Amino acid sequence: MEIIKKIFEDKFAKAAFIILAIMYVIILFADFIAPYSNMYSNRTMSYAPPSKVYTIDENGKWSLPYTYNYIREYEPVLMQTVFKQDRSKKYYIKLFPKAEEYKFFGLFKTQRHLFGVENGGELYLLGTDINGRDVFSRLLFGGRISMTVGFLALLIVFPIGLIYGGISGYFGGIVDTMMMRFAEAVMAVPSFYLLIILAAILPAGMTSVERFALIVVILALIGWAGFARVVRGMVLSIKNEDFVLAEKTIGASNLRIILKHILPQTTSYVIIAMTLSVPSYILAESGLSFLGLGIQQPDASWGNMLKEAQEFTNILYRPWLLTPGGLIFIAVLAFNVLGDVIRDILDPKSRKRV
Repeated sequence: MEIIKKIFEDKFAKAAFIILAIMYVIILFADFIAPYSNMYSNRTMSYAPPSKVYTIDENGKWSLPYTYNYIREYEPVLMQTVFKQDRSKKYYIKLFPKAEEYKFFGLFKTQRHLFGVENGGELYLLGTDINGRDVFSRLLFGGRISMTVGFLALLIVFPIGLIYGGISGYFGGIVDTMMMRFAEAVMAVPSFYLLIILAAILPAGMTSVERFALIVVILALIGWAGFARVVRGMVLSIKNEDFVLAEKTIGASNLRIILKHILPQTTSYVIIAMTLSVPSYILAESGLSFLGLGIQQPDASWGNMLKEAQEFTNILYRPWLLTPGGLIFIAVLAFNVLGDVIRDILDPKSRKRV
């Protein structure tokens, strides 16, 4: 595909594309890659630090990767809980071990995971949270929500925006005036505050799946107006083209002209807008979950995982809890870089990249 070829000619866009592809592949196979399930919890290991993986044994020789379990103790001098390694037994890291059962792509049950440790061992690559849940595993499962919410919202935003903007621009006159005034009224509503209000009034007994679906709808219903306004401007410039006038001459219906001949001319802008819109939805969902109004525990999203890192003591002594924030930053930056390059490729009026 020509667009993909041009993306790979730009080193920054190539890096962004590869990063996003890796992230989506990882969350797609999260059940297989994660050593623990989304609901795994070991409260005796609350706030355990990342497991140390060794490849050199006590004799200074190369060894298969192994780790030690942690022992939780109270340190009276420091007056705090500390974790010490139990060096009485090594636990070797294995490929494709049997662990917690899950459904692979929801099709069949299996206990095989990409990696893990021997029975009785514990492996926390990025430590644990306050409930003793493996942060690394929850990052993978949380990414499924944080990285897909934008695309699901776009499935609602773009059809509404395309049709609404297309009708407004094509018919013009009083129809255009009324439709655009309504769109401007929607755009005037402070979106983030509206999200907070709507998310706060959602019933408390809703499951995370239901809450996630409603958040997607809420994000979509406040995001279509700006897109519709731009589409309307493009349609105004397209509707007087010769091919549109020719369709009118042969008696084509207005709906056919809009759907078959005018809206397809906006394809380049739609692709650009979709790529650049995803980061805003990722940030919106993360912000809501961070405030406790989005995805609820025990289900994971990068936003509600990051909420735990807002405490000053956690930032100082448990920096692994900041990992979700780093992933949000990387994902948003990658989408913006990729969208910027796609815009330069598809929009002949945009500046050329140096």
